[in-house]
Amino acid sequence: MTAKITIVGLGPGGKDSLPPVNLNILREADRLFLRTTVHPVVEWLKERQVAFASFDAYYESGTDFNQVYRAIADHVLAAAQTGPVVYAVPGHPLVAETTVEMIIGAAGGLGLAVDIVPAMSFLDAVYAALRIDPVQGMQIADGLRLDEQPINPAVGAIVVQVYSRLAAGDIKLALLERYPAEHQVTMIQAAGVPGLERVARMPLYQIDRVDWVDHLTSLYLPPLTGAAQTCRYPLDELVTIMARLRSDNGCPWDREQDHHTLTRYLLEEAYEVLETIQEEDMYKLCEELGDLLLQIVFHAQIAGERGYFDVNDVVAGVSRKMVRRHPHVFGELHLENSDQVLTTWEEIKQRERGGDAGKNRSILDGAPRGLPALLHAYKIQAKAAQVGFDWPDYRGALLKLQEELAEWREALQNGNRECLQEETGDILFAMVNVARMFEIDPELALAATNSKFLRRFRYIEDQAAAKGLILTAMTLEEMDFLWEQAKKEEK
Repeated sequence: MTAKITIVGLGPGGKDSLPPVNLNILREADRLFLRTTVHPVVEWLKERQVAFASFDAYYESGTDFNQVYRAIADHVLAAAQTGPVVYAVPGHPLVAETTVEMIIGAAGGLGLAVDIVPAMSFLDAVYAALRIDPVQGMQIADGLRLDEQPINPAVGAIVVQVYSRLAAGDIKLALLERYPAEHQVTMIQAAGVPGLERVARMPLYQIDRVDWVDHLTSLYLPPLTGAAQTCRYPLDELVTIMARLRSDNGCPWDREQDHHTLTRYLLEEAYEVLETIQEEDMYKLCEELGDLLLQIVFHAQIAGERGYFDVNDVVAGVSRKMVRRHPHVFGELHLENSDQVLTTWEEIKQRERGGDAGKNRSILDGAPRGLPALLHAYKIQAKAAQVGFDWPDYRGALLKLQEELAEWREALQNGNRECLQEETGDILFAMVNVARMFEIDPELALAATNSKFLRRFRYIEDQAAAKGLILTAMTLEEMDFLWEQAKKEEK
């Protein structure tokens, strides 16, 4: 006798929606298991005195649904090893049926054959009840796994497993992170079951206040107007590649890395992005942004392995932050100009940090000490200026620069190296302040000058090589002549 499991769909409603072949299999089964007796077809089975066993008791003893589904699948697999069994599930066997997925995954290794006998899915009944065409785009999500199956609000979605008001409450809280509370949704109960089907439209925040929610209830979320469409190339592929590289069978070098060992690469990639921006090379910029993104995914993968967060948390966190810090775009606040935007931004940041009890925070704390020195100077000066600690205009900053230059000359004459180093820092700090007065980023300005120097010096090298000259044998005057030529050619 062939060891076989026949998995039969019961459809969404009564026996009238079932094909004759399904009814015959149920009626003639020697050993029939039902995932649950909470289904309209069960009454028909009882009327015909069809013997069956159900797994309803498993739902009462299990601590979570995954445990329940695993126990049901194991029971069916064990029974099939002693002879053919029929396992019947609501709707279509391959639609939102975790136990079926588990059975199919394990059957081959146990030498068991599996036959799937389809039926009308509850989704078909839902589409009919809502009068919608899924070809326009539809997501199907398990309400118990919304943290693993994030929904894109730009596309319509049907949420299953809305089996109780308590479950509806948890689902609501998860969805409110992506949808406004007033978003109009539709609750569907017993779709396709004559006399029991119920359809009600309501705002999202009310879905756990409905007193008729049961195991036959689903939730439809229409597309959210203005929501971002699904990315053409989402991060999933890159995240999967990184997980593979970090796996036991992955790359030894990638497995050895941690947040600290990757620091230098993160800095290098960031500076390479800056370099391509200076060069205005868009093709190279695209490549370098990809390299920088790889570093972000790398750090997120390491954090995820340690149970802290993953790349989805990174994206969700920064998305919420952008909405929160732009109340003039996503809220009702009205701002006139960019200065007001920056002031509001800093005020919101300060409020967000207000939860650090016991800390005497400074307005300068928002400028990371890990920044390059020029950029750090620019940041702390700008933050101090926000509370009025600033020159009235550039003239004061320019006078301060001249004052620091005079003190530097004095330190040079005195031959005090320590003092000379300090005064050098003061000059640079004062020069940054002058640049800030004209809204010039000193880091970018110096980077551009570095690039300019590199171009001109390479010109000297190329010209010297073309003439058969060696730089170390050339005089300063000869090299300076080529330098001036390089300047002329640039103009």
